[in-house]
Amino acid sequence: MSTLRFHAIKKSLSAKPVPVEEKERRSDIFGKNVFNENSMRQYLTKDAFAGVMNAIQYGKKIDRAIADQVSSSMKDWALSKGVTHYTHWFQPLTGTTAEKHDAFFETIGDGMAIEKFGGSQLVQQEPDASSFPSGGIRNTFEARGYTAWDPTSPAFIYGTTLCIPTIFVAYTGEALDYKTPLLRALQAVDGAATAVCKYFDKNVKKVTSSLGWEQEYFLIDKTLAATRPDIALTGRTLLGHSAAKGQQLDDHYFGSIPSRALNYMRELETECMLLGIPVKTRHNEVAPNQFELAPIFEEANLAVDHNSLLMDIMGRVASRHNFKVLLHEKPFAGINGSGKHNNWSLSTDTGVNLLAPGKTPMSNLQFLTFFINTIKAVNKHEALLRATIASASNDHRLGANEAPPAIISVFIGEQLTKVLEELEGVTKGKLSPQEKTELKLNVVGKIPDVLLDNTDRNRTSPFAFTGNKFEFRAVGSTANCGDPMTVLNTIVAKQLKDFKVEVDKLIDEKGLKKDEAIFNVLREYIKASKRILFEGNGYSEAWEKEAEKRGLSNNKTTPDALKAKISKDSMALFEEMQVMSNIETKARYEIEVEAYIMHIQIEGRVLGDIARNHIVPTAVRYQNTLIENVKGLKEIFDEKFKEVSKEQLNLIEQISNHIESINANVTKMINERKKANAIQEVEKKAQAYCFNVKPLFEDIRYHCDKLELLVDDEIWPLTKYRELLFTR
Repeated sequence: MSTLRFHAIKKSLSAKPVPVEEKERRSDIFGKNVFNENSMRQYLTKDAFAGVMNAIQYGKKIDRAIADQVSSSMKDWALSKGVTHYTHWFQPLTGTTAEKHDAFFETIGDGMAIEKFGGSQLVQQEPDASSFPSGGIRNTFEARGYTAWDPTSPAFIYGTTLCIPTIFVAYTGEALDYKTPLLRALQAVDGAATAVCKYFDKNVKKVTSSLGWEQEYFLIDKTLAATRPDIALTGRTLLGHSAAKGQQLDDHYFGSIPSRALNYMRELETECMLLGIPVKTRHNEVAPNQFELAPIFEEANLAVDHNSLLMDIMGRVASRHNFKVLLHEKPFAGINGSGKHNNWSLSTDTGVNLLAPGKTPMSNLQFLTFFINTIKAVNKHEALLRATIASASNDHRLGANEAPPAIISVFIGEQLTKVLEELEGVTKGKLSPQEKTELKLNVVGKIPDVLLDNTDRNRTSPFAFTGNKFEFRAVGSTANCGDPMTVLNTIVAKQLKDFKVEVDKLIDEKGLKKDEAIFNVLREYIKASKRILFEGNGYSEAWEKEAEKRGLSNNKTTPDALKAKISKDSMALFEEMQVMSNIETKARYEIEVEAYIMHIQIEGRVLGDIARNHIVPTAVRYQNTLIENVKGLKEIFDEKFKEVSKEQLNLIEQISNHIESINANVTKMINERKKANAIQEVEKKAQAYCFNVKPLFEDIRYHCDKLELLVDDEIWPLTKYRELLFTR
């Protein structure tokens, strides 16, 4: 194995940047491989184009005749670009994307064939659903599931395949993917937000949820990564001693991008441009060999699709550049892990960002309405929001002095806090003319100036207001953005719905004017939501104690966090907002708990294998070398050999102790795994894996990492941190 390690190091050191040509401007190639509005105008009939645009903008159904026209035009466009196959591209609850390719090909007899793609093939397909997780909605032997075209996310070409974004549902109609609930949540927030917007502008007909994600990742030389079974099978290193130099000098962050990595980024960005993914920013992140890219904001459904597509493209492009992309939240101990910040806002069809202040007191009152309602929604459903970011991999990152804590809080800055304090003092009921003037001119009217000089950002806040949007910072780097975006839009939709009921009641029953009613309701919301507002250090023990006093949840593990998804309140919320049925909610809970169990189970098996079959034999081999050395010293020095060989004897004893501890802990871990596997109830099994199996990982790792420092580097089998992280 050590020969393999040094061969890999030698090969990686000789690697050169892969040449990348960028002959065309990005603006010229943007969306070139997307059946977007521009392509549709060229290929679709007037009726077909109108039908698709009505579906995109207003959610209207596309009839079969229009679908036939669209499919024919889509096929012609795809064939003109050398496409041979098509697929319904969907996002099952596995965390990855799925596709089954069919050729544009059909025989017509007499040895002849044609390219065919009809409306029925565009609109609906029937993939085998038996092997996708369903959370007990269906039996394994029941293979039927349906994918259905989502016209709001344009079809695109990847390689020689036309990819059609679709939803994925069971034969019985329940959603088996991330997209379906997201589309329902976006519809809910559109309806609720549009109704509230009409207090301020009667012309608003639609509100769109926008998302701008930031994707962090590690780039590791592919040859070096191949020498690590843990990276290959789990996406992270399960053992390995920290390198002498890590990120402590802060010299990687925003530094000059290494040539190989830069060429990778250039090709990745070109692929993104062709697919209409508007990536704009790239830079080195804090940890060595860690990077980030971020796009321009998009409509949330499209942004989620683009992020899912991007994660697939990243791996394919990386392979061409002899890299392996690590998207795991914590691939290396001792240095920062990776997240995926979700920047969220709401915008009207009249071009107004509802979380940005305007030039008039009325537009600023609109801003405050959506700003405070969002805070209220997060306050009420903080445990549910925490559940959306729960995973075995993200548990390593949350609260680790590099990412937000597991306690959900909202950061708004000192200046906006003062604005809310002013509003909290609004008189109950009707306002005096003087108070109205004071509010509009000196409180609401000054919000744009306040935001220009807003308080510095708080990187320890899971949910922070950053000027014209909220940033959900705690989402994991491997996550599908669909889950957190579904919940965030749902809770805000519910809150806006309740807000309108309360305001209308004050207008109708108490005779308050619209502004007075809005101020009165917002005042109560501010009082009710103060516990969620926090400006300080989210990592401190003092905050944990304070959060407990405030009644905020602090679910540090995935099994504990996920319970919020099936609470009575959560299930009632999803049911009322028509985002998920109780069956769908329970199914997702089952799937996520089982996924947690399987991730820990796989890591345990891999760690046991590496410890016993790689580390221990290597340690014994080195120990034998030391024993031979001691024997030789005894022959030479006779009676003085103990004094001469005391360091070797001490080293032999240390190695024996570490070997003994490794074997004992691996045996204990296997036994705990067997006990956990015997548990039938999935929730209790997850708890057993979390609290009985997983803690043993650190014990095994500790002794393996100590041996790494003791054993001769020449025979150590696994590529070390210094080689993985500092080979450019």
